[in-house]
Parts: sequence; structure tokens; C-alpha cells
Amino acid sequence: MLTKKLALGLAAPLWLAAPAFAQDQDFSAVKIETQQLGDGLFMLIGSGGNIALSTGPDGSVLVDTQFAPLNGKILAAVRAAGGGDVKYVINTHWHGDHTGGNEPLGKAGAVIIAHNNVLTRLSSDQVMGAPFNSTTPAAPAAARPVITFPARTTFHLNGNVVNVVHVENAHTDGDSIVHFTNANVIHTGDTYMKDVYPFIDVGSKGSIDGFIASSAAVLARSDGSTKIIPGHGALANKADMQRFHDMLVKVRGNLKTLIDQGKTEDEVVAAKPTAEYDAGWGGGFMNAETFTRFAYQSLKQ
Repeated sequence: MLTKKLALGLAAPLWLAAPAFAQDQDFSAVKIETQQLGDGLFMLIGSGGNIALSTGPDGSVLVDTQFAPLNGKILAAVRAAGGGDVKYVINTHWHGDHTGGNEPLGKAGAVIIAHNNVLTRLSSDQVMGAPFNSTTPAAPAAARPVITFPARTTFHLNGNVVNVVHVENAHTDGDSIVHFTNANVIHTGDTYMKDVYPFIDVGSKGSIDGFIASSAAVLARSDGSTKIIPGHGALANKADMQRFHDMLVKVRGNLKTLIDQGKTEDEVVAAKPTAEYDAGWGGGFMNAETFTRFAYQSLKQ
């Protein structure tokens, strides 16, 4: 059911302009689903990227914020889970389906934290080329991170050591994974979407090599009991991530062989380097052709 929701939810590029999207959509029917992952730790599923919620004596902590019109529903879910005011927000990257709710939370006093490049991209208009051909306006000041880091940072919140680690350009150039080490829970942002081809945002300097590196980083931090929150889709585990990593490595190898043969982008697409995986992975926002084109472009940039 969740996979179907993912395919429907990503039928349009929701992250491109959260304010514009919010004006055009009716969020009244969206329900925020809450899944408990541990003591005071939850996964919130609604419209947009999955949220991690930590509750406890240090206040509520959100990893990503979905869309601003859902802020009331998200805060209600926080309260229902036993949380109080949201004191901290950690963004995994800049796209609007993960940062659209930053503004109301920032205005209410939440401290927003992200990689340096998230602040850079939220501070200026972002232009995305074909096939989207759209521009995302700069975010309001209240929606931007006020604490940034170049490589990694650590927080001690609600009984958890929370490691926030920037990973090599994968989905974008500002990706971070968020590891709640005591709880053995990792939020991957959109460096991982469960059981679908990932979106390589080459306009934001994303790359297939970065996806391989980031999935390897998650695997290195995981064991058989690790709960992995993907950017979109159902809760995952280390075996799910291993399948994703192995698929990417094989597709990357197929692409590199064709590129080394001097094939053009259209010729690479025609050769179908993802064919063995399309039935299992091609049902999401990224179909096989679009994924192949972005992966090719990332290897050529």
C-alpha cells in the first residue's frame, strides 16, 4: 500500500517548489501516520518525505518537515506521541517536500540544522532543467538553517547520541544521514527510497557514485536490527539497503561499460542497462529511462 502511495505521491516533482505546490493542492485529506521505532522515537508518514521524531526531556526533534500546510497535523502527531514543542529540526537536504514545513517551525522558535549546502540552496532560487524545467524560489529566512556544518556534527538529545553525517553528493550536494545511535535507527533522507529507482538530482550535483557511497555508509553503520527510515516508502532494514546498494553497483558498471564504448546518452538508454532490475525497481517516480539518463549524466559531469 505504501509503495503505491509513493508512486502516486511522486507523480509530480513535489520538492521543486513547496509554496507553489501547497497553493495548488488540497492537504485536508492527508493523514499523518505514526510508527513507533523505539522509546521516544517515531517515524511520521504523510505527504512528502518521511519524518523522524524524537521526544523527551530536551524537547521534540524532527528530521525533515514535509509541507507547511501539514504543520498543524504534524504537531498534533508530535503531541499524540507524547512530544512537546519542537525545539530542533534537522534537514537531510534542501528539497521542498523535506523542508517545506521549516518556516512555521522556525518562526515558532525551532533551531534548524543542516549541511552548509542546504543553506546555500535555500538562500537562492534553484533552477531545474529538463524534464522538469522549473524554478524554486529562495526560501524565507525563517525556513533556512541557522546551524550548519561541513562534514558531520553530533547532538546529545533525549538520551540519544545523534550523529548527522554529510555523505558524498548522491541525491544532492547537501545530503546527510541521521543516525540515532542508541536506538539503532538511521534516517537516510532521499539518498534511499525503498524499492524504487532513486532520483539523482544532477542539477544539485547529485550522482550515482554518491548514491553508492551513501548506501555503503549506511550499511557500515547497520546491523540486522537497524531500522532504516527512507526518504520515501516503508520502513526498511539492512537487507533492503544491501539490495539497493548491489543494484546501483551493477547498473553503474553497465553504464560505465557503455560509456567507455563511446555510446551517447540515447544509445545508452536504448541499450537498457537497467533491464534486469526494471520489474522490481521501475515502478516509482523514476522510470528506467529517466533514472538511466540522470545516472549517465552524473557519470559524465
